[in-house]
Amino acid sequence: MTITLVYRGETSVPVEVEGLTPEWVAGKTLAEVERFEVFHGNHKIPLAELFAVSGDTSGDASNLQLEFCGDLSGTHWIGARMTTGSVRVQGNVGWHLGSQMRGGEIIVDGNAGDWLGAEMHKGLICVKGNAGNLTGAAYRGSQKGMTGGMILVDSDAGNEIGHSMRRGLIAIGGSAGAMLGYNMIAGTIAVFGSCGVRPGAGMRRGTLALLGQKTPPLLPTFRYSTTYRAPGMALMLKILRDRGFRYDEALLKTEYSLYHGDLVGTGLGEILIPGRECSLAS
Repeated sequence: MTITLVYRGETSVPVEVEGLTPEWVAGKTLAEVERFEVFHGNHKIPLAELFAVSGDTSGDASNLQLEFCGDLSGTHWIGARMTTGSVRVQGNVGWHLGSQMRGGEIIVDGNAGDWLGAEMHKGLICVKGNAGNLTGAAYRGSQKGMTGGMILVDSDAGNEIGHSMRRGLIAIGGSAGAMLGYNMIAGTIAVFGSCGVRPGAGMRRGTLALLGQKTPPLLPTFRYSTTYRAPGMALMLKILRDRGFRYDEALLKTEYSLYHGDLVGTGLGEILIPGRECSLAS
């Protein structure tokens, strides 16, 4: 079952659709869905004023897909707190996509804005384009970011990816910005392109895999440990391959240099770099 929502708004004012999830839609009539209240700036209006709604809402939420079409770069909170079913976005999408989601699947055939999967607990998010800053991160003032699930970004991502991440997996097929894994508590982040400065700053546990051809100097509070085959990396790469995530297959047979840090804290975090030792920042 698919509900199609075609964006037809002509406005630069932000639109927020928080709460419009497969579990809310399931069993409602199309008229009820059209009356769902969204924020247009600081005003509440019916969904139908901005979206053309069509499809079949009958049946179980786990089998329901919400398909958003159009330029949704100014539309925020799509899929936030969803627990089941699926969401597909045909185009670019705004901030907070999949924020605090607890299950289900979100696929974006375009780019996603900041706070992608922020504080998500479970589920899968796949972005075929770029992602903004603070993917899988904690909101300001929160102690924990992402606590489970998987976020896959085919292209580039911004700064502070995985800020205060507690569990789960984030994979970035392109490059990532500065402060990757900042204050990371646990979990895994893999970046297959270049990486910005200060990766792993303040990390306590968890694993950063910096798999691109160029690696920035690591903070001096990281220490080289060993070079080994890293069976955990092979397992992670196979999981990603099963999800259709593409990478250089040579990484499955590569040895990895292991660094521990950040020694300003527990020093139990790991940074893995394929086949070479990395310089430390002065």
